[in-house]
Amino acid sequence: MKFYRKLGIIILTCTWFCGGLAFGQSANLADIVYNPGNLKPRDSEIKIKAGQPAPDFTLPAVSGKNISLSHYRGEKNVVLSFVPAAFTPVCSDQWPGYNIVKDMFDESDAILLGITVDNIPTLYAWTRQMGQLWFEILSDFWPHGAVAEKYGVLRSDGLSERALIFIDKQGIVSAVLVMDINRRPDLIACKTQLKKMKP
Repeated sequence: MKFYRKLGIIILTCTWFCGGLAFGQSANLADIVYNPGNLKPRDSEIKIKAGQPAPDFTLPAVSGKNISLSHYRGEKNVVLSFVPAAFTPVCSDQWPGYNIVKDMFDESDAILLGITVDNIPTLYAWTRQMGQLWFEILSDFWPHGAVAEKYGVLRSDGLSERALIFIDKQGIVSAVLVMDINRRPDLIACKTQLKKMKP
């Protein structure tokens, strides 16, 4: 069973990075995403690091809830997935792809929270186009990018970096991965960090 699970991750990783249909992308988005072109890979100063308490926040979600990071303390490991903008190609591939690897998060007793600086109406339309996602999508729109700024992932153009922040059940940052904004995150790196977190 472990062999097949590892094989599945290898296949998914190849699918994630190779050509053809992008990993997780909904066909509904093919003609409506905006391509911003090649952007500066990183454009911010990270303000947190492993071993520090994660800054708390409360943000509105597409589901209609207000989600607080502190709600999960003592209950779940948390992975924050910051993405730059709705209706862009890489972001539209990345989040639906996490549906395929949900068991990676389950095995580490982790939940995923997607965060972007877009407003709720935009995120509502975008997520309906992507299809059902298993995780909450949060709007860091107003005050604009305040949570991204707290974490040091707000770029000078008002977008957020493409980043994964791993937070343990005690609310302590376990790892910070800030990737090239032009590429999907490394799935193996994500899995490696998840495995380090105690279920």
